[in-house]
Amino acid sequence: MSTEPSRSPDSEPHALTADDLFPSPPEAQSLTLGSLPLGARLVLRCRKDWRVATVAFIDAATSRVVLSVGSPSGHTYRLRRPADAPLTHDGPVPILGEGQWRAGLARYDVRW
Repeated sequence: MSTEPSRSPDSEPHALTADDLFPSPPEAQSLTLGSLPLGARLVLRCRKDWRVATVAFIDAATSRVVLSVGSPSGHTYRLRRPADAPLTHDGPVPILGEGQWRAGLARYDVRW
């Protein structure tokens, strides 16, 4: 028995193209909160700062989206927002809220 990997002679390596390496163009990205898939990450405007959130649950019956939001103290909490809430994009990052998010992003535990 040999330990060398073998490949069939018919198989060839897949050549990567530029389309394989870059995200989809902004026109194809979602424009509302309800169009994001489960597990999608976004930046959310809170009362005093901006925080990172994840789509945790989409309730089609009430047309609400539940977001799991990380707080600077290390805990998480959940927020409910309407599914038709408009999103903006900063490159590939979806943003829920208005303003300059980079300057006010909440600072998390700096030990890590």
